[in-house]
Amino acid sequence: MTRPPVREAARLLSGAGLAAALLLPTAVQAQAASPSRVPAADGKKGQELPGMPSALDPEAELVCTPASREKAKKQDWSRQRLDLDRLHRHGTGAGVTVALIGTGVDPEAAGLGGRVTAAGQAADDCVGHGTFLAGLIAGTGGDSPRLAGVAPGAEILALRGTDRRGQADTDLVVEAVREATAAEADVIAVAVALPRQDPALSGAVAEARRSGAVVVAAAAPDPPAQGGTEEIPSRTYWPAGEPGVLSVAGMLPGGARPDGSLPTGGIDLAAPGAGVVSGGPRGDGHYLGGGVPVATAYAAGAAALVRAAHPDDSPEDVVRRLTATAYPADIPQLDAYAAVTTVLGAPAGPAGAERAADPVTVRDTSAADRATGRATLFVLLGSAAVLSVLWAGFALTRARARGWRPAGAAGTPTE
Repeated sequence: MTRPPVREAARLLSGAGLAAALLLPTAVQAQAASPSRVPAADGKKGQELPGMPSALDPEAELVCTPASREKAKKQDWSRQRLDLDRLHRHGTGAGVTVALIGTGVDPEAAGLGGRVTAAGQAADDCVGHGTFLAGLIAGTGGDSPRLAGVAPGAEILALRGTDRRGQADTDLVVEAVREATAAEADVIAVAVALPRQDPALSGAVAEARRSGAVVVAAAAPDPPAQGGTEEIPSRTYWPAGEPGVLSVAGMLPGGARPDGSLPTGGIDLAAPGAGVVSGGPRGDGHYLGGGVPVATAYAAGAAALVRAAHPDDSPEDVVRRLTATAYPADIPQLDAYAAVTTVLGAPAGPAGAERAADPVTVRDTSAADRATGRATLFVLLGSAAVLSVLWAGFALTRARARGWRPAGAAGTPTE
């Protein structure tokens, strides 16, 4: 038995509408989903660059990190996320000194020449990690200006907080904090995290804050190279756990902490900490690095910009500004542009507890929005095309049944 044309057309139209309803959210979700892997220097496809270690194998023969022969061809995601191109129109951190406590810094490294003070062992960066971090804080990018650091006009005071292989040493960190205080550094960035609190370190950090320095520290060490972190209990690391210190953790492009991050509490701020590009102490090539120290360097650079833009702010005000203007999340995410440009109201409670008085600048999602819009338009146009074809078929069937006379005309078809 043949179905009447009206019933058949209605059945087809209903099926087409249901298919469109099911396809639309699926297509939108596929376009708007966050990337599952960390992009490197070359946008979505990534780019192969030598890795920058945070420390060298203590059991192996000492061989310093070799010069990189590769150069990044594009700006990496971290600089895009922090909107550094626009940020640098509001300041470069000129006149501010950032003391960087880590593996040392090569004073003649590309993009840093003439703005690094490094005495004694601090000028010998065998690992290369300290020079990598210095580039994120205050590098000009050399012949790649879009790979400049957060505060390319700032000065770097390089201090050793590790042995030559990059293993953290409490006594060296204490001595470095004291040297930074004596040198009247505006920002002190501690790129190492110690597992135990030390009275001498507590005293040195307290004195640094009383002298007017903003102290920024890694919230936790990088995870061990071998073995998982599932059985490692959450604990506080130092000097990040000291009162008034800005404790910083690393994040992926989607905002989450990297897999395997050591558990810890009391984190004040998250900053890019994976797939980040910078230079090293030998040659003018680039490396790919990540980890909590990388995020700490970015936060220290932002602190330098805030100090330059708001010279009358106390260390507590600088920390409050960085946390109050951060992008809202489980762990507030660094928004350096907002930290520099937002007008804050008076404190409403403990430092860092309130939000900005003005709307906070958040990351630009226009690209994702356009992709979602295109997916939506594609599905809607496709659905409309299907419906048009079905309606044309239905109309032709009805017209044939009427003998091609207009709808509503009297009489019957001529035989």
